[in-house]
Amino acid sequence: MNKEYHTIIIGAGVAGMTAALYLKRAGINVLLIEKEAPGGQVIKTAKIENYPGIIEIEGPELAMKMYKQLTNLEVPFLFDEVQSVEKHESEINVITSQEKLTCHNLIIATGRTPRKLGIENEEKLTGKGISWCAICDGPLYRNKDVAVIGGGRAAVEEAIYLSKLCNKVTLIHRKDNFRAENTLVEELKSHDNIEVITPDTVVEFIPKEGKLDKLVLESGRQLSVDGCFEFIGQVPMTEIFRPLGIVNPITHYIDVDQNLRTVIPNIYACGDCLDKELYQIVTACSEGAIVADHILKEDN
Repeated sequence: MNKEYHTIIIGAGVAGMTAALYLKRAGINVLLIEKEAPGGQVIKTAKIENYPGIIEIEGPELAMKMYKQLTNLEVPFLFDEVQSVEKHESEINVITSQEKLTCHNLIIATGRTPRKLGIENEEKLTGKGISWCAICDGPLYRNKDVAVIGGGRAAVEEAIYLSKLCNKVTLIHRKDNFRAENTLVEELKSHDNIEVITPDTVVEFIPKEGKLDKLVLESGRQLSVDGCFEFIGQVPMTEIFRPLGIVNPITHYIDVDQNLRTVIPNIYACGDCLDKELYQIVTACSEGAIVADHILKEDN
């Protein structure tokens, strides 16, 4: 693999892949680095109905269409984990677990990772009853009883998705009101096999024979479940960029200007690693295009 690139993009989510698409079509030598599967959070979304021009599509399908679009353009992908980034006067070095790469421009599009409750037995039961991806692990609980924790759009959407696979879904939210759209909440309440418990929260996971067996709620109630899915927010994946001084110490998101530039010349950020009002596919696409356009203008 080539060691030097005009632009390296860290993160092959929607924002990163959009930036790569625009840059490659403009003839830029670009590399995408991704440690997991292309698509980011999109591949963990069961159904997408608010992407303009597409009536309905599953998240993994949309992600793979974007990925195929880039491979058709022969955009190189490196499936590896970035460990550090170094900015020198004339170049930027990106160090992965396997090699050292050099570029003129760097785009950070690392997104966010699911927030955890941080309570007893959570780590111990991860992958043994506790999950953060319904579309990934939902089929494992077909015809079984599961719980969903959260009150935002993701929690409501995934509870609805799981209700089509599982015997019973119990949605637990710490408030009485939901952050999801009213249409989604109404759909949630229309399913006979979904029980909504509010206001309440999980304070302990109880295992049995190495797997999740029960949830203990703050109210004292105990629920017997086979699986539990947490959707309580996201944490930006920005830790490795702290030494550069571009990560906000309070929010932990990357600070950028209106052109999505960081305080360091030639280093940009886009997508869900930014602190913004709206986290949607369309906004991620927009940011990827804005970053690419700005880089192209800087070159002219």
